[in-house]
Amino acid sequence: MRPPELAISHDDQHAAVDLTGGGLRAYAAGGRDVLDGYGPDEESTSGRGQVLIPWPNRLEDGTYEFNGTRHELPLTEPDRGNAIHGLVRRKRWTVAEHVPERIALEHALEPQPGYPFSIALTVEYTLSAIGLGVRSTAANVGSETCPYGAGFHPYLTSGTQTVDTAGLRIPARTVLISDERGLPIGEQSVDQAGLDFRQPRQIGSTVLDHAFTDLDRDDDGLARVELVDSQHGAVSTLWVDETFSFLMVFTGDPLSDVARRSLAVEPMTCPPNAFRTGDHLIRLEPGASATSAWGITPARLDRSG
Repeated sequence: MRPPELAISHDDQHAAVDLTGGGLRAYAAGGRDVLDGYGPDEESTSGRGQVLIPWPNRLEDGTYEFNGTRHELPLTEPDRGNAIHGLVRRKRWTVAEHVPERIALEHALEPQPGYPFSIALTVEYTLSAIGLGVRSTAANVGSETCPYGAGFHPYLTSGTQTVDTAGLRIPARTVLISDERGLPIGEQSVDQAGLDFRQPRQIGSTVLDHAFTDLDRDDDGLARVELVDSQHGAVSTLWVDETFSFLMVFTGDPLSDVARRSLAVEPMTCPPNAFRTGDHLIRLEPGASATSAWGITPARLDRSG
């Protein structure tokens, strides 16, 4: 039996948090869905709303070397020979605090084959006048330094049947080029790749399954992705703090349940395959912690803050 979900609200904003995986099942504002979520009696599919810890995206062959020791993880994307999206997506989380506008969840990531480290995880979801805020903290409670990265997997809705007519702005100067397994093999400027969304433009038939980086940030240090409802001109904004250097943007084409009806915009502290390459990988020392924040400002709300 699935554990019960928990809800939070602020004025006309409502969100539901799934204790299986600790992710965000639903978020609506002003009577409109902000996220392409899933039903209260359903399981998350296609990564919808999930927490991607201790690594986001793909890990080649499920193997990596850290501090001179080779580790091997289960291949959770067996058709491509990868381990994908971390270790907590199907795990039970517990409630640390729950008030009407905020919920904090906890999970103890225990040593296991392929990841013999101990991390205490907290994810907080808060609704306020400026929208949804998500804050994650990982504390190394073990005796060894461990590799760590964080990511999240929300799908934004555009208010239309597909995202093809939606406008999109991604404040990124560089995009990673991936092979057929979804693993980075190089990078290009967004202009060279034909994926320059620094000025808002219609998504059209563009197929997106790309990690963007070299993010341009506003004066407050936040980078903001904007999705524009073509029918009403309303803009939803997903923001990330400076700990998130990468944004995976995905139109969902190969996945029947989300294909082009919504847009995944996935904050990531590191790129795919970081456990092998070390690129932007966090080395979390014993007793140390890492905190990251991101959020969504719905279309009708002021984007300041």
